[in-house]
Amino acid sequence: MQLYSRAAGRCIAALICAAVLLPGCGGGKQAEGHRSTDFARQNAFPSTYSVKQSRPVLIEGATVLTGTGERLDNTDLLLEDGKIARIGDNLEAPKDALVVKGAGKWVTPGIIDAHSHLGDYPAPEIESTQDGNEMTAPNTAEVWAEHSVWTQDPQFALALAGGVTTLQILPGSANLFGGRGVTLKNVPGRSVQEMKFPGAPYGLKMACGENPKRVYGSKGSAPSTRMGNVAGYRKAWIEATAYKKKWENYWENGGDMPERDLQLETLAGVLSGEILVHNHCYRGEEMAIMMDIAEEFDFQISAFHHAVEAYKVADLLAERGVCAAMWADWWGFKHEAFDMTEANIAIVDQAGACAMIHSDSAIGIQHLNEEVAKAMTAGQRAGFDIQPQDAVAWMTLNPAKALGIDDQTGSLEKGKMADVVVWSGNPFSVYSQAEKVFIDGELMYDRADRARQPRSDFELGILDAEGERL
Repeated sequence: MQLYSRAAGRCIAALICAAVLLPGCGGGKQAEGHRSTDFARQNAFPSTYSVKQSRPVLIEGATVLTGTGERLDNTDLLLEDGKIARIGDNLEAPKDALVVKGAGKWVTPGIIDAHSHLGDYPAPEIESTQDGNEMTAPNTAEVWAEHSVWTQDPQFALALAGGVTTLQILPGSANLFGGRGVTLKNVPGRSVQEMKFPGAPYGLKMACGENPKRVYGSKGSAPSTRMGNVAGYRKAWIEATAYKKKWENYWENGGDMPERDLQLETLAGVLSGEILVHNHCYRGEEMAIMMDIAEEFDFQISAFHHAVEAYKVADLLAERGVCAAMWADWWGFKHEAFDMTEANIAIVDQAGACAMIHSDSAIGIQHLNEEVAKAMTAGQRAGFDIQPQDAVAWMTLNPAKALGIDDQTGSLEKGKMADVVVWSGNPFSVYSQAEKVFIDGELMYDRADRARQPRSDFELGILDAEGERL
């Protein structure tokens, strides 16, 4: 995939070479012929997600936005075995299929939010549940956001009602290195592993600019300036480079097994191409600096988040294959968020870079289609010819690219996951609603059927021993 060209080769090598350390090898030596580059520890907390399509689904005669730049009018969409089976005219419904009459309705891929804190900052918003920021050191790359996710957060279901089928849960932005994020399917789960998107790469949350220097400068410690931020990044990457080489030497030559370091393990996972970088960054010149750091240490930044000044470096983003996750019109709430244009997303898109909407908000995630509509309209006012079939990728395919899952979801193409939203009308109209939401071909939300409007146990209330609601 071109977006991650520098890291792609290392990712493939990691998958080919990965092996489990064998017991009884003696003297701490690696068994001959076995090598591993699994810094990501993908199997430490494996996904147990499973949704099977109970019956085929045929959506008839809808306006389909594929996410790949196409608008198909009066078109049928067939979902079978959890996948998109066919797109075309006059498709025949399989036996026992759920048939959805699509006349007057629009169909899009499921919405993907690359920046969410649901579960880590759940509702009700009280101090004891605020688990997204480990503000104990500038570098907390050792923490994983999934270990804070409260799966009973009622906000997951509200996002589902807005058409969100996949979302990345990130740590907060207090630290230079905030820890790992996790990509989830928006389905009910007793454990976070039941929600984890199978095979999705981990993301490392980083933050530049005001937040880390303010948090730690106020404590009288480093960093307290932007130059202190950069020094902190570079020091950490130097240590991670040495750690990576130490383990690679062990895997290649054997000897005594090095001691594991959870913090450096995550950073080494970035250097080996197994973990993607998601970088909170507002100002244009700081994005340029972060891309220079990535160049120095030979890793790829997947996406800048918030990116209020992305329009200033849109050409650099396109040149270096870095995405930008932006808001439609949030600005001015602090100095580094002040120099904003509502055409930001459109300008980045028109420069040939990977542009997308994101929420960073439990409310915003419920109407990302409307946020895209605002950004599309701002782009049109700026003179760009941006149509719904173009803008839909800002909430579907492009965030899938940033999360490294665009080969599986994010667009309506044969063989991809059947993550699909049926809208009452044009999704970029304020009057339209998500009527039906399918995840892997299963109807997970139906606005007309309360039985298909999931609620968490917490939201349902407390039950006594007799099963009566108190």
